[in-house]
Amino acid sequence: MSANPQQSPPNKSSRPDLVNGPIAKTLLMFALPVLGSNILQSLNASVNAIWVGHYLGEAALTATSNANIILFFLLGVVFGISMATTILVGQSIGGRDINRAKRVVGTGATFFATLSILVAAAGYIFTPHILAMMQTPADAAPYAIAYLRIIFIALPMMYFYNFMMMTLRGAGDSRTPFYFMLLSVGLDIALNPLLIFGLGPVPAMGIAGSALATLIAQSGSLLLMIAFLYRRKHFLALHSNELNYLKPDLTILRALVLKGLPMGLQMLVISSSALVMISLVNGYGSQVTAGYGVTSQLWTYVQMPALALGASVSSMAAQNIGAGRWDRVSRIAGIGVGYNFLLTGALVALLYLFDHAALGLFLPHEGEAMAVARHINNIVAWSFVLFGVTMVLFGVVRSTGAVMAPLVTLFIAIWLVRLPFAKWLIPTYGAEAIWWSFPLGSVVLIVLAMAYYRYGGWRKAHMLAAQPRGLAPDTGMATPAMTAVDEKPAS
Repeated sequence: MSANPQQSPPNKSSRPDLVNGPIAKTLLMFALPVLGSNILQSLNASVNAIWVGHYLGEAALTATSNANIILFFLLGVVFGISMATTILVGQSIGGRDINRAKRVVGTGATFFATLSILVAAAGYIFTPHILAMMQTPADAAPYAIAYLRIIFIALPMMYFYNFMMMTLRGAGDSRTPFYFMLLSVGLDIALNPLLIFGLGPVPAMGIAGSALATLIAQSGSLLLMIAFLYRRKHFLALHSNELNYLKPDLTILRALVLKGLPMGLQMLVISSSALVMISLVNGYGSQVTAGYGVTSQLWTYVQMPALALGASVSSMAAQNIGAGRWDRVSRIAGIGVGYNFLLTGALVALLYLFDHAALGLFLPHEGEAMAVARHINNIVAWSFVLFGVTMVLFGVVRSTGAVMAPLVTLFIAIWLVRLPFAKWLIPTYGAEAIWWSFPLGSVVLIVLAMAYYRYGGWRKAHMLAAQPRGLAPDTGMATPAMTAVDEKPAS
């Protein structure tokens, strides 16, 4: 017997409401914890870089820069699946279908657990080969191998932690992930100096200690978050009589993979291009690579509002689509873009005003690496405002299940414009070609994204089932088909 596809959620006071009320306030209140989580993640990486850069040397800092790009690449592998989980859970909650939301959670949990173990094992074995392919400088390679292998051990916890956060956000809860991210980062920051330098019976582990701190912090925070959700009787927590949800639902799994793969490929397009970029930069030596790595650390902060807004508008739009509230979706996009100009623009302005002080947190105030870092930042930083607009528009578009167009536009801007520009002009302009390729790619990307948002067919996309006849979502009143898996579409 199939479960009731219209099983209602718990009373409204127990969960955030993204479907009713003022859009601007609701979006801001939802986005702020997401932004806080993103800032904490970047702060964690930055504090680790400060310890490594100031006390272990530039070769060790170069090692972590190379290793972190690989980690970003690996997280990009599953970003799309977790984002598809967010959208499916959000549309299910908006449509008041808790049964399907739980089936999404169970299917996703099984998939993430299996995939993470396979990726971690392969990565651990092939770590030296991966770093060699990146042309990691010889003086940094031993540090990078020691660091990255422990990160691979931590990868299953990272994957599942990311899955849990995205699931909760799809359900309308961005605060719980923030609180446990705060715990994780606090643990990581506290453990870094202890494990790097040693104290009493704890041996000095050097750069490997920094990676071990991440492993302990992520694992501990994840386990505590799971315990907290069960203690609070979260409506998506699976209990002993619901373990059948862990058996993959093929319809949902197909949607997660087919819709998630293009979204994951978006991250892979970005991270793989970063691998190419770091390979180009590595050719100029450790000083330039260190300068580039530090500016990349600061750029993660500048991108935080855009990424938070992109994730937030996606969750909010998904619930409104599930509830049939198309009248609110375009307003969510417009308000999200406005917030991006306000928040990202303010960060870019501050970075230009205080770049020397900010970069000085990671590098000696005098030296070649500092000069290189300031020069790169002056060329690139402003373009992240344009990047933010693109992230918001992509967030709304993908909430319907339209995932191919964002992937194609991103591929064009990065792989057909940015990278060829850098590689072809390096013989003439040297490293300047690399730095100027960033704003060029951002301009192309925003033009393509705005064109698709205005003229594309994303409003007719769907996640699970074919659009039933008679609905016309482009009128602003209907919703793409989100028929429960165990219901048949209306004939």
